[in-house]
Amino acid sequence: RSRRFPDPTSWRKSYAKGQKLSIVGRGNLSESRQVLCAADKENDMALDDGKGVWKSGRGKGRKTPKGRQLDDAAWAEVRALLGDRPRSRDLLIEHLHLIQDAHGHLSAPHLRALAEEMRLSMAEVWEVATFYAHFDPVREGEVSPPDLTIRVCESLSCELAGSEQLIAALEAGMDPAKVRVLRAPCMGHCDTAPVLEIGHHHIDHATPEKVEAAIAASDTHAHIPAYETLAAYRAAGGYAKLLDLRVNGDWEKVQETILASGLRGLGGAGFPSGRKWGFVRANAGPRYLAVNGDEGEPGTFKDRFYLERTPHLMLEGMLIAAWAVEADKCFIYMRDEYPAVLHILRAEIAALEAAGLVGPGYIDLRRGAGAYICGEESAMIESIEGKRGIPRQRPPYVAQVGIFDRPTLVHNVETLHWVARICREGPEILSSTEKNGRKGLRSYSVSGRVAKPGVYLLPAGSTITDIITAAGGMAEGHDFKAYQPGGPSSGLLPASMSDIPLDFDTLQPHGTFIGSAAVVVLGHKDSIRDAALNMLRFFESESCGQCTPCRVGCEKAVKLMQAPKWDADLLGDLCTVMTDASICGLGQAAPNPIKLTLKHFPDEV
Repeated sequence: RSRRFPDPTSWRKSYAKGQKLSIVGRGNLSESRQVLCAADKENDMALDDGKGVWKSGRGKGRKTPKGRQLDDAAWAEVRALLGDRPRSRDLLIEHLHLIQDAHGHLSAPHLRALAEEMRLSMAEVWEVATFYAHFDPVREGEVSPPDLTIRVCESLSCELAGSEQLIAALEAGMDPAKVRVLRAPCMGHCDTAPVLEIGHHHIDHATPEKVEAAIAASDTHAHIPAYETLAAYRAAGGYAKLLDLRVNGDWEKVQETILASGLRGLGGAGFPSGRKWGFVRANAGPRYLAVNGDEGEPGTFKDRFYLERTPHLMLEGMLIAAWAVEADKCFIYMRDEYPAVLHILRAEIAALEAAGLVGPGYIDLRRGAGAYICGEESAMIESIEGKRGIPRQRPPYVAQVGIFDRPTLVHNVETLHWVARICREGPEILSSTEKNGRKGLRSYSVSGRVAKPGVYLLPAGSTITDIITAAGGMAEGHDFKAYQPGGPSSGLLPASMSDIPLDFDTLQPHGTFIGSAAVVVLGHKDSIRDAALNMLRFFESESCGQCTPCRVGCEKAVKLMQAPKWDADLLGDLCTVMTDASICGLGQAAPNPIKLTLKHFPDEV
């Protein structure tokens, strides 16, 4: 009741006339509710007597909820593709690949059906589908892409080899209604630049004529190289060490062996590999192991080189590390740009299961979808969980809170390759090699203006002069001018700095680092300005967009670098903000090409 209506019957009269009621919480609340219900009923009856709001007006008779409706045919197609696979949230990217591979794009009805099948919101599915470059989401009313897609690498090595001319020729010569030509970041085939991918077939030293021949022959599938199978590997003593450790091993002794070898993380961070094991084991289980195979740093192809030849060295190293930390499961995250490697790993993991070396499902192979940022370990973990590859804030670190919030050991492919060799051959395989005061061996991915691009295993203290010599010297007609010591994140150094050992800790005093040892050599005919701009365009394209300093900073840097003369002060301020305020290593290292170009090549900008 209210003071205004002491008599309960006056509620009905006032309510029916549409007057506002101010309810004051005095009196009997139960009686007040009864009065309001009675008033509602009386009012509804009055509306039903005539042509009320429920029988006229816009929106009458809505038969479905708002939003995209579920298409039964698309739902049936999605269910057929998924088969008996689990519908768990972390498999979203794997299921998106199934649809993309089957239909060549991701239609809105199929995405809606996948959301229904996985009990996810359409927003969750859509945000993941639009994050990764290898997915093609298509809204209602939009035209789906052509049946055939050609991705042409535009990284520095391929640009030096003529990728711009190749792209122009393909765009002019292909029917856009039948063939789509796209620019793409590094595909890890820098030693055979320029390279392109037609379907899943990589064409090395690509030309328009090779593309036309591949299309005519419908040659769009990955070519699988000859490699060491499980049977061949075991015949040479492979997995004997793993089996022995599982019965008689002491993980701490193995850790000491790894530390004695001097092995450090070879994905770029350089953290002592064995030390990670203790950090992970210090946290209660269940624990996981993740292999970072997202080798996306332009100029890097050493992981592909080893996996296409001796995949079981990495796999045995992984299983030894998993034994050491008592991992409940191993995840291998492999970039989608390596279809041959994915094929090899699927076949050899199945062989390991058939041989009883691992249980079914113990090794979970996950396929990336075209996102450089997923090389960052926490972004990779987000992607393994079926999400966008957005780096996490740290702490906590992944050794404490990793996959599914459990302690996770993360190792690079080449790191695990050496774990197996060290356990089999002893720590001396690395520690006995010394040059220029540095111990160990490094796999250098060498491309650009050298006679024989490729992967070269050299002493860790090797200089750029040693590396160029190993690669057959400079290419004919080119004189040494500059080099990239460790991918675009490391920037460019002049030829005058040719006596520096290219190893961990040796380049930091010069404002750069070795990273993944992706060495690109430039000649006297090459433009430093163009090379630096190529690197920043890559970072602009690959920034995940989470933090403003990186997202906006890369975009502004590209614009400023296209000016006839660089504004050194303004670019310097921008570099400082990006380095200091970006969340992850991408934004923090992206300014290096700018800073080193201004420092060593001021006359060219």
